[in-house]
Amino acid sequence: MQRSPWTLATKFALTGLAAAALASSALAQKKYDPGADDKEIKVGNIMPYSGPASAYGTIGKAMGAYFDMVNAQGGINGRKIKFVTTDDGYNPAKTVEQARKLVEEDEVLLLFGTLGTPPNSAIHKYMNTKKVPQLFVATGASKWGDPKNFPWTMGWQPPYTGEGKIYATNLLETLPNAKVGILYQNDDYGKDYLKGFEDGLGDKAKSMIVAKVSYEITDPTIDSQILSLKNSGANVFFNITTPKFAAQAIKKVAELGWKLDAHYLNSVSASVGSVLKPAGFDNSKGLITTQYLKDPTDPSIANDADFKAWTAWMKQYYPSGDLTNAFNVTAYTHAYTVHQVLKQCGDDLTRANVMKQAANLNLPSVPMLLQGVEVKTSADDFYPVEKEQLSKFDGSTWVRFGKVYGR
Repeated sequence: MQRSPWTLATKFALTGLAAAALASSALAQKKYDPGADDKEIKVGNIMPYSGPASAYGTIGKAMGAYFDMVNAQGGINGRKIKFVTTDDGYNPAKTVEQARKLVEEDEVLLLFGTLGTPPNSAIHKYMNTKKVPQLFVATGASKWGDPKNFPWTMGWQPPYTGEGKIYATNLLETLPNAKVGILYQNDDYGKDYLKGFEDGLGDKAKSMIVAKVSYEITDPTIDSQILSLKNSGANVFFNITTPKFAAQAIKKVAELGWKLDAHYLNSVSASVGSVLKPAGFDNSKGLITTQYLKDPTDPSIANDADFKAWTAWMKQYYPSGDLTNAFNVTAYTHAYTVHQVLKQCGDDLTRANVMKQAANLNLPSVPMLLQGVEVKTSADDFYPVEKEQLSKFDGSTWVRFGKVYGR
């Protein structure tokens, strides 16, 4: 029996329409903003590769090495990561220049892991006005967890105010009659730590804190500040400094023969490789900090699967990196988290979806985070990591003690 030509034509037409509809549906599932397409995702980053905070520059290099690994493994959902990282020298004015270039000229999908409180503060409003994610900033200032007023900015590490309160709690429990001297960087970073510490001491802050002195990031040394604190009669030192000044302070305390009952060092400068080693291990013995990452110098994690994987990654993708530098662990955990966010985005690589997925994380186990420390966010909780534990330096490595703080 012959088929009607009209019937065949109709079937071909209907088949064509169906195919077109399917193609249209497939195309509709893929959504892109500037910085993303079928083959690539552009991720921007600003780091102090030079200047007074250049010790942190290794974080940017290690982040790049992480994405090299991701690309070697096929990318994220079939797309390679183009990591565009620039130097601002920890100069907020330069940060503004670099952010504008990355957003308006390079057209990155997002900024990720930009380092420092002053630099990120300088571009805070700009990034939110432009509606470009300022994601997992490498600073613990409390301002990064304000989704109501700044929905395009999210922190990553525990807030400085919370860490300051932990030191205050420990001090009240162990040395309730202490006289405290404080050195802090004169910006939002330093003031956040200071506020948390003072809030933690409560009514006792006025009587226990006998001296507070600040320094500028452009100062060549903090020798005069340390001498002033010693002369105040303080027997406890809260050291709120970035790596260069932290190492200077630890050394100067020893040179002056300032006998302390406790020396608290903020966690952002607790790297054995980049701070304690140049300061001198003998000078650093007894320092107290907080941790939420596994420390690469900790002998107890030698057979830990995470540590072995991190070490293998370092040797293959960042062979010039220091295996004793905890900042390289920081980079790894930050990059792992943004990797997860972009993976969750699927084919909807819009900036709005990047923030939606960043606010929808539930990662109970992230490589190189301490056991019990999780990465968790929601639409009204922009603080991914909120747990940490006190640690004391024994002359060769950090040794954790006490309970885990945070929620």
